[in-house]
Amino acid sequence: MTIQQLSVFVENKSGAMLHILNLLKAEGIQLLAVNIADTVEYGIFRIICSEPSKAYNVLKDAKVSVTLTDVFAIELDDEVGELANVLEIFNKEGISITYLYSFLLNGKGIMIFRTIDNERTREVINLNHLKFITEPNLYTLV
Repeated sequence: MTIQQLSVFVENKSGAMLHILNLLKAEGIQLLAVNIADTVEYGIFRIICSEPSKAYNVLKDAKVSVTLTDVFAIELDDEVGELANVLEIFNKEGISITYLYSFLLNGKGIMIFRTIDNERTREVINLNHLKFITEPNLYTLV
């Protein structure tokens, strides 16, 4: 019910993100979604890609600070307010979302998010018949 996300710690300096992208490009790894959250000194570059384990190893071998994390992916209808509707479900169930990012892909909204209680999040997804996305399903949407 989860997908894997790379979290890469990059310095806030020119070319740092490009270095990461070129490493992945050289290995033929397709990026599906990216997000960056920055502070003054560094950024957290979150990546959903075609081969997360391979990407992790490529970056580790290049001495890049990277972690591989399980995150949830939910398919949303491409309708006004749909993201708010789904967040309301989690809010009512007392589930705190640590971070999220979303995007449109082939006419569907995709919400990528992380919580502090994966088991409870799984229950809420199932009880509310939310359309979760697994890694094999995500790649077929592309």
